[in-house]
Amino acid sequence: MNVLRTRPAAIAIRGTLSVAVALGILWACQAESRVDAQPRAVAPRGPLDSDEQNNIAVFKRVSPSVVNITTLAVARDFFSMNVQEVPRGTGTGFVWDERGYIVTNFHVVQEANAARVTLNDQTTYEAKLVGVFPDRDIAVLKIDAPAAKVPPLALGSSKDLVVGQKVYAIGNPFGLDQTLTTGIVSALNREIDSVTRRTIRGAIQTDAAINPGNSGGPLLDSAGRVIGVNTAIFSPSGASAGIGFAIPIDEVNRIVPRLIRDGRMVRPALGVAVGPETMTRALRLPEGVPLVQVTPGGPAHQAGLRPFARGNAGGIVPGDVVTAIDDQQVKDLDGMLSALERYQPGDTVTVTLWREGQTRKQSVKLGTSSDE
Repeated sequence: MNVLRTRPAAIAIRGTLSVAVALGILWACQAESRVDAQPRAVAPRGPLDSDEQNNIAVFKRVSPSVVNITTLAVARDFFSMNVQEVPRGTGTGFVWDERGYIVTNFHVVQEANAARVTLNDQTTYEAKLVGVFPDRDIAVLKIDAPAAKVPPLALGSSKDLVVGQKVYAIGNPFGLDQTLTTGIVSALNREIDSVTRRTIRGAIQTDAAINPGNSGGPLLDSAGRVIGVNTAIFSPSGASAGIGFAIPIDEVNRIVPRLIRDGRMVRPALGVAVGPETMTRALRLPEGVPLVQVTPGGPAHQAGLRPFARGNAGGIVPGDVVTAIDDQQVKDLDGMLSALERYQPGDTVTVTLWREGQTRKQSVKLGTSSDE
């Protein structure tokens, strides 16, 4: 019985010794490997290629002019009923000039009660809303910062862009500030909807990654000049899917000075009311904008334009259809408003008119109207 009781113990001792021997060998091997292990030598590389060097140079030069915009909303505390400002969202903007004017998207500041602008050096300023033009998704803010801290970006041109040329986008996607992405102009003359459902024509399409938070940031060419304002992405998930859109800088450069000067976009007007597209189809009129009312004493009235009207017998008295403004074809009301926005009140334009199968051109001195 004693022999039977001691045999399992002896087997256990021999097993323990075997494990100890194995561990000892393992530790010895590990100790030996530690003696031989050294940091790997760093492989030398040549200079950065020209493309990389340009990326770095553009970012260093441009980033001080790109800002982070935090919008604020008023909220009431549930328990204390105290009213306070809380963060509502973030976006991007860029310095327009050394006076502290900042350009961004209208939808970045839409429905916000206040906004703060954070510069590249992380200093923050309260922003004042100068003016907005929702039809083109443009807004202008102003901060009181020293001129040395707000270097304006150089402006390029969007009319001579070509598909395939390199572009950069700098912004604050998902709250991550000063992010650089690169890509190309992947298409031109796209049409996108603004928040007012007006069509933004001539939009630039790019495959540079644009995500939530990039809105209002600059789209730059390889020389670091602004060629557009990033405004939208096409993605079911809401993240970059390789298709982003920017408002062309030529359009922005036309609008921003007027917002700074007037605080709003003062649209020049013909002084007319126009008929719906159903009217064009029903009367089999040519493509254009049929006039149904001419304001007495207004620009169109003074130029002799005539609206469609009902005769005494109930029939239609033919009027004028606007088909072009300064030889720019007009297909509908949206197109006519877009054409007029290129001008200032007081400018004279040549309006192409169709009436009863006859086409003529008439000079009209534009008036002023906030809507038409």
